[in-house]
Amino acid sequence: MTTNHGRMRCSIAPPDLLGRLAVEGDPAQREAAVRALATSAGIRSQRAVMGRINRQLSLNIGQLVGFAVTPDRRLTVYDNQTNGRTFLPGVRARDWGQPPVADEAVNQAYDGSSATYEFYRDVFARNSLDGAGLELVSSVHYGVAFDNAFWDGVQMVYGDGSGRIFQVGGLTRALDVIGHELTHGITELTAGLIYSKQSGALNESFSDVFGSLVKQYSLQQSAADADWLIGGGILVPGLGTALRSMSHPGTAYSGDRQPGTMDDYVDLPDNNDPRNDNGGVHINSGIPNRAFYLAATALGGFAWEKAGKIWYTVLTTRLRPNSEFDEAARATGDVAGTLFSSTEQDAVHQAWKEVGVLS
Repeated sequence: MTTNHGRMRCSIAPPDLLGRLAVEGDPAQREAAVRALATSAGIRSQRAVMGRINRQLSLNIGQLVGFAVTPDRRLTVYDNQTNGRTFLPGVRARDWGQPPVADEAVNQAYDGSSATYEFYRDVFARNSLDGAGLELVSSVHYGVAFDNAFWDGVQMVYGDGSGRIFQVGGLTRALDVIGHELTHGITELTAGLIYSKQSGALNESFSDVFGSLVKQYSLQQSAADADWLIGGGILVPGLGTALRSMSHPGTAYSGDRQPGTMDDYVDLPDNNDPRNDNGGVHINSGIPNRAFYLAATALGGFAWEKAGKIWYTVLTTRLRPNSEFDEAARATGDVAGTLFSSTEQDAVHQAWKEVGVLS
């Protein structure tokens, strides 16, 4: 099955990292970074449009773009066969309920999508991204040695990695990356956080929060035992250990600019320079990321049981498209008190206070 939809993408690779490598990397890195940036340029608005259509008109986004969605199909994985976006989703490689195939990327995308679906179903009683059983469509082997993975407003798309920026095969084996990108689908269908400045940083942070929780849930890890890394081990070793650290923002890779407090907030323009990252959406997400980490570890146990439930409720019921850090902080504190007690409320307030959002 092939379609020709111009679809917006929100990718896992921080644009400022790709932008820096396009200028400062070795020749192989520059080539890979330029290719990744060129493929992703100018296409962010489509995902926001798809989310707005679905929220306001209650249209099924899968049917809207031509997917043959059936009620009993949870997910499907396609092989893009190293072609460009004109050919999405590609050739069907593994249907829902079918056994593993020979292609490991297909199996990893299948398992990661299924684990994310089961997390939201079992922990928050949410039936897929839209709450109504939306089929999770994935395409693997996108582009040629493409260094990115993204949710494009309709489906998941995975490059193979070039071995120059991302390890070959790393993007499909990282469960937190899959959970992160699929969570963008929930965000666009609920809060609709605008992908710019602080609202965009919240958008990225909620995806990091639930990407990490999908991984923690799969491993049955407590908040104290989790590594709190996003994309650990998928960059080539010379670049760093992960894409982001929620516990220690700014330490994940060489040149990581993420701040952990508002004292170091990076005020950037939202222009066409990838190094400015849509006004710092991947960069400043380190601040709410650390707030969640502090709240989750203070509350203890499994992070999805209290902190995760608070953040999920806020994302899906309390935030608006232009919400900023202070609104998210107040809302999580209010919800903590409503869902639990003053003990949880105090822990959440203290977390946001420690990162400088609340006084």
